Amino acid sequence: MSAPSASKDRTRIRWLMLAMIFIVTVFNYVDRATLSIAAPSMRRELGFDALTMGIAFSAFGWAYTAMQIPGGLILDRFGARVVLGLSLITWSVLTYLQGYVHLLAGSAFAVLFALRFLMGVAESPAFPCNSRLTVMWFPSQERGLATSVFQLAQYFALAVFTPVMTFTVSRWGWHYVFYTTGAVGVLLGLVWLRTVREPSRHPRVNAAELAYISDGGGLPTMGDGPAPFSWRQVAAISANRMMAGIYIGQFCLTSITWFFLTWFPTYLIEAKGMSILKVGLVASIPAVAGCLGGLIGGAWSDWMLKRGYSLTMARKVPIIVGLTLSSCIVVANYVQSTAIVVLVMSVAFFAKGIGNLGWCIVGDVSPKNAMGISGGVFNFCGNLASIVTPLAIGWMIKETGSFAAALVYVGSLSLLGAFAYLFVVGRLERLPSDAATTDVAVHSAPSPVRQPS
Repeated sequence: MSAPSASKDRTRIRWLMLAMIFIVTVFNYVDRATLSIAAPSMRRELGFDALTMGIAFSAFGWAYTAMQIPGGLILDRFGARVVLGLSLITWSVLTYLQGYVHLLAGSAFAVLFALRFLMGVAESPAFPCNSRLTVMWFPSQERGLATSVFQLAQYFALAVFTPVMTFTVSRWGWHYVFYTTGAVGVLLGLVWLRTVREPSRHPRVNAAELAYISDGGGLPTMGDGPAPFSWRQVAAISANRMMAGIYIGQFCLTSITWFFLTWFPTYLIEAKGMSILKVGLVASIPAVAGCLGGLIGGAWSDWMLKRGYSLTMARKVPIIVGLTLSSCIVVANYVQSTAIVVLVMSVAFFAKGIGNLGWCIVGDVSPKNAMGISGGVFNFCGNLASIVTPLAIGWMIKETGSFAAALVYVGSLSLLGAFAYLFVVGRLERLPSDAATTDVAVHSAPSPVRQPS
């Protein structure tokens, strides 16, 4: 069979799977952002100060971060389809219930904290599931774009649904933000369970597509069942120099995300004097820029691979450029014009989108038999930022009365992340399945073009 004919006969079910991953990840971030949209109104109604609100923001992060390794174990045992589907339904129910915390008088904060904490538990396997599915469904030369598509769901969620949620708050009250997003998420979870399958079990995929994925470095026959586990393997993965640098970089990158997910709407209202409706429009602009940056970063990385650059160069260059440029967020401290502030924030979020390839790298370098646990360790380290960033910024605002120190904090972490990828990560290569007993050498020099085995 000729190459053009093979391409014509090949099914494209992987793109349908990517569309489902994207939609679910959009609602993953919509549910996370509900509290930031409701926060200004909730603070007035329930009497929360900035530090109390920061603690409420961080509740999700405590559980989400702590559950990454257990979530990875659950993923490796039960598979991405079932785990993510049930997780989506659970976290959507918990989101819905947050709309009722005002009825509990003096217990409102405790119940809100508990619901956000449980929501973090439920969402913990989401991104390891996404990473596992893209490794199973996509060859290496398409995985950068595929990863960027599900990663840019966070920006898409903020761009499209921030205006919707702020309008909901202004028209019906903050409670309805939780009611509507929770109900839609439950329905979406049922659709996911009916639609998504692993490559070898999908009724509509053909042999040509499976061969295309496998020949390009994907793992369509990896399986979606139980995988062996040992704490020695977790320790070996975590202690590897390459992985340690990746973890540092992801913490720094995720810190930028959590500023926008938690404090950015409050920044626009309290520091720039905007109305809630104007915030809904203005806050969506950086998110649109982030979407564009995410697509460019993924396409740029895949283009470099196809042009013969090493995996190391193709993945690291967009990340380093993106993190370095994101540090421009501090410029907002030195300008008064709202338009320029929004431009600066948009450039920072655009650059963060370019550099948002961490999950692609995890798919490239994780041991084949430990995708879930490797992704869990990665997401654990990255999402320490979901705890540290809301609390640190809340404390800075309370102590200084302004957001200036917060923006310096976020910009400094951007530069630290670029440093980690430039000087710590070294060469990218897949860790062996017996990573617990194999010493993997990691060098800083670029390697020849290599496809993950």
